[in-house]
Amino acid sequence: MRDDIPALTPQLLLHAYQAGIFPMAESRTDPELFWVDPRRRGILPLDGFHISRSLAKRIRTVGWIIRADTDFDGVVAACAEREDTWISLDIARLYSSLHKMGHAHSLEIWDGEQLVGGVYGVVAGTAFFGESMFSKQRDASKVALAFLTTHLIRCGFTLFDTQFLTDHLASLGAIEVTRAAYHALLHDALQSDAKFHKHALPSVQDVIQRRTQTS
Repeated sequence: MRDDIPALTPQLLLHAYQAGIFPMAESRTDPELFWVDPRRRGILPLDGFHISRSLAKRIRTVGWIIRADTDFDGVVAACAEREDTWISLDIARLYSSLHKMGHAHSLEIWDGEQLVGGVYGVVAGTAFFGESMFSKQRDASKVALAFLTTHLIRCGFTLFDTQFLTDHLASLGAIEVTRAAYHALLHDALQSDAKFHKHALPSVQDVIQRRTQTS
């Protein structure tokens, strides 16, 4: 089923996430969208994020600056900078509106004044719906996810929806669940609320300490 995207409001988009569906477009300039509810859903168990020894060393030594929500639109634009993208211009504008409403957030990796990696997503209840991520330097998206998962736990989130399972995400601990299992997890996550900015972002020590606690 396809709809004309100008008729889609940020509020309706948020309701769609709460119902377990999300939008995609065929290309950056596609004026239409289609709704997706995968038969098998990717999730990243927050207590199961895998930080390898090499990634831990990278986190300790790389010297990047970790920020949140300082350039949300820049993260979305960087995620869409690929030959084939489902993030159309209209979808990007809708996410920007959700961000201004406090329902979408970005975790950013900065090398000085250069945005080199990040991830963004939508929040509802205690669910974080991860939308996309990017890397302009080696391991930047992995480092972003390491900090993000630690932050989400500290802020009371219980579900990290990755939509699909990729080899990259699987190497970090993501798994697939059935549609029914996902909707049950989502239902539980919507019964209470978590605030993305309840706590400050974790330190390098906080992230590395999680590795020793879960390994």
